[in-house]
Amino acid sequence: MNTPSTPLPGGTWTLGGSIVTRFGYGAMQLAGPWVMGPPADHDGALAVLREAVGLGITHIDTSDAYGPRITNELIREALHPYPEPLFIATKVGATRDAQGGWPTARRPEDLRKQVHENLGSLGVEALDLVNMRMGDAQGPQPGSITEAFETLVDLQREGLIRHLGVSNVTAEQVEEARGIAPIVCVQNMYNLAHRHDDDLVDHLAADGIAYVPFFPLGGFTPLQSEALSQVASRLEATPMSVALAWLMQRSPNILLIPGTSSTAHLRQNIAGAGLSLSDEDVAELDNIGH
Repeated sequence: MNTPSTPLPGGTWTLGGSIVTRFGYGAMQLAGPWVMGPPADHDGALAVLREAVGLGITHIDTSDAYGPRITNELIREALHPYPEPLFIATKVGATRDAQGGWPTARRPEDLRKQVHENLGSLGVEALDLVNMRMGDAQGPQPGSITEAFETLVDLQREGLIRHLGVSNVTAEQVEEARGIAPIVCVQNMYNLAHRHDDDLVDHLAADGIAYVPFFPLGGFTPLQSEALSQVASRLEATPMSVALAWLMQRSPNILLIPGTSSTAHLRQNIAGAGLSLSDEDVAELDNIGH
């Protein structure tokens, strides 16, 4: 693996015994429009993945539902055989329909099928991390995670999964899952405008469990976007850079997985996440979500 010319922002975190960069890469945007079908620029997608690894990123997030299969197949084509430090996280719990929807698929037989599909498309004998995705497109929904999560625990015992996580979950579902088996991460929507998981982030940090936020700019009201833009303008940075930097400084257990299909944008995201925010900047940004 190439040594990055500049250190990645945030340093590292120990994820399931593996040391990973806190700045990771989310592969969802490598698929076609609406996360369906192949990318318009196949070689460009491969280049982004190779650039990410070349810059020192060791945490890639994906799912066989992206495409479907497309992002996993791109990862395999670009990076297999995988360098030893690389840690690939995937997720199960939803499939795709012909309209591009994300119907849930959480019966034991569905989950077993999805795990085997991820193994096949990534070309591995065991998956580093599988997140059990709950809820729906509107976000986490109440309900028991036990049957679905126990299926993944069984697959872990069979040697097909190394580590377990949960995604799109309530705090109650996190505790329910932890009562069944250890988890190494929680992947939920969280950003400057959506601070509902503040307590959960801190609780997980105290227990050494990673928190992986998605949609770092999702769900902002126009007023909140204006406030973010004002701070970004003052810092001569983009709103995305400020949002990523705020997440990076929020807690040491936060792992970033911003996605892009452009090598230039990948480098911009890395630079943005490394932006240093003053206490005054953070205080002003904190007001956005409260």
